Amino acid sequence: MIVSFLKENPEYVTYLIVYLIVINIVGFLAMLIDKRKAEKGRWRIKEGTLFIITLLGGGVGTIAGMYTFRHKTKKLKFTVGLPTILIVEIVLVVYLLMKY
Repeated sequence: MIVSFLKENPEYVTYLIVYLIVINIVGFLAMLIDKRKAEKGRWRIKEGTLFIITLLGGGVGTIAGMYTFRHKTKKLKFTVGLPTILIVEIVLVVYLLMKY
């Protein structure tokens, strides 16, 4: 359904690409901000928020931020969870592209 909509309305592909760039920048910056807050002992970004950003398509950004800033890399739910979400999203997109 989404794939056929995008085929019929190619101008929305640009919006989708811009969205993915923005959400990945948000994910990268969220990791940076949370790392800085952790270093200063301040209130942090909730872990659930970081996962939501990933679920919304920001997986590349959050994972890049995690390893760039060495933040949350000792937490199994992040080192396994974030890549798992990203892989599932990629598989889903590939499946939808091949189906339609």
